[in-house]
Amino acid sequence: MRGAGSLDETWRRALYAFAAAVLLFALGAVVRPGFVRPDSILAVLTVAVFVGLVAAGQTFVILIGGIDLSVPWVLNAAAILLATSSGGSDARAFSALLLTLGMGAAVGAVNGLGIAFLGVPAVVMTLAMNGIMEGLTLGLSGGMTCASCASYAPPAIQALAHGVFLFLPTALWLWLAVIAIVSFILGATVFGRATYAIGTNLRASELAGLRVRATIIGLYALSGLAAALAGIMLVGFGGQASLGMGEPFLFQSIAAVVIGGASILGGRGHYLGSVAGAICLVALISVLLAMNMAEYGRSIIYGVIILVLLLLYGRESRES
Repeated sequence: MRGAGSLDETWRRALYAFAAAVLLFALGAVVRPGFVRPDSILAVLTVAVFVGLVAAGQTFVILIGGIDLSVPWVLNAAAILLATSSGGSDARAFSALLLTLGMGAAVGAVNGLGIAFLGVPAVVMTLAMNGIMEGLTLGLSGGMTCASCASYAPPAIQALAHGVFLFLPTALWLWLAVIAIVSFILGATVFGRATYAIGTNLRASELAGLRVRATIIGLYALSGLAAALAGIMLVGFGGQASLGMGEPFLFQSIAAVVIGGASILGGRGHYLGSVAGAICLVALISVLLAMNMAEYGRSIIYGVIILVLLLLYGRESRES
């Protein structure tokens, strides 16, 4: 099985991503004095939380050779749903939280159903779902003109996004919990082993009696759940929801997974690599901002990095 057999290579690539992040912080210190102050490093890590949460879902589906292009509007819908259903009240925060997470998981499960039972390619299914979610969000919110659309996130959610516990932002503690949970699922459960097996050889997994369809549905449901969680944290961080707030996270989440060493064809990778990729990507963005690089220049650099990594990793795979 490629996921298990390439374990050393997977960890090596994750270490490369962590090393690249350290080098980027060092470059940032040269470009802008104070870049590596503790508060500046924590600020970069806090921003990386949002990328890392979405990347958790992308990691799950990329490990089976899939992809989730619906995350921008699942995230956006989650942010709006959390704010409107809670009305900015802590008394309704818990029910709004459950409703929002349930929405994300349900949308992801629909993606999985279309892919597993109808045979719709993941790119087509999730892209269509992204369009559906955009339409539903715009229609139900009246283009963010509804009476409750101006609601703020409940204070408890804002405290989770902005608070500090034991000298670290609470958002980082949440991310650490997600890292532990996702790593446990992938590394120590039957579900995780089935994920790697499906990504390595889907047909062989079916012949071995694995519940391939159920696993695919579960993985896409987890991706939707992760996007919804990111939307909740993002609206807590910003206070209010806005249209288009999920758009940057599609490319960034995929980039984080690829930078972290996962194979885009499935069967190889680990969420810790995606964590390293998220930190590396946000550190790169911060350095480019410190250099006053225009947005179009940053986009070109992101694309070049992804292409180079895919070419290098593909060459390594062929040589091995």
